[in-house]
Amino acid sequence: SPGSRRTGGRSGTLRGMSHAIETCRLTRNFGDTTAVDALDLAVGAGTFFGFLGPNGAGKSTTIKMLTGLLKITSGSASVLGFDVTTQAVEVKRRIGVVSEELALFDRLTGREYLSFVGRMYGMDRATIRTRGEELLEVMDLDDRKKLIVDYSHGMQKKLAISAAILHGPELLFLDEPFEGIDAVSSRLIKNILGSLLERQVTIFLTSHILEIVEKLCDQVAIIHHGR
Repeated sequence: SPGSRRTGGRSGTLRGMSHAIETCRLTRNFGDTTAVDALDLAVGAGTFFGFLGPNGAGKSTTIKMLTGLLKITSGSASVLGFDVTTQAVEVKRRIGVVSEELALFDRLTGREYLSFVGRMYGMDRATIRTRGEELLEVMDLDDRKKLIVDYSHGMQKKLAISAAILHGPELLFLDEPFEGIDAVSSRLIKNILGSLLERQVTIFLTSHILEIVEKLCDQVAIIHHGR
């Protein structure tokens, strides 16, 4: 059941759009289980959107459908004006995603991982190097020889966010970004997200913690049992 809470001045339009995300009766079934059930959702462009619900409510499944990681069973969804089913590549070029599982390459260093991600987005090497160095410094991840496998969970989360914003996405998906990280890392991530909002990047954040959503988000939707 979508709702909203305005905290002043961040809503707006991106490239003439009033909504960065729209879904119509979005549904995903796993056999006889309906994980997301006819979900109607509208996320304002340039806003910090909180998708709140208990574990198992359908939050991660929704993100996976919106980002093209899961096939939609029925219904439809558009992201940044593109249909997620028929225009999946256009969607993926314009978004950043931090999944709850992170799925990093453990045997790379942070620099190597950002270089790999940048090349996947078609960025030139000079831009990757410049932006990568800036992000590693801001995120306090500038140990050149340390492998990702030796990172703490908080460090891995910060690296995943760095990779997600390296190419300058218009929309950032964050699945439980503050789960299991320390207070210092949490504060740093919040500062980074604030700077993205100043540039009118839309942020879609999932959480099962009401306090996080209340403090950070402009708009809120609550999902329970897939609805």
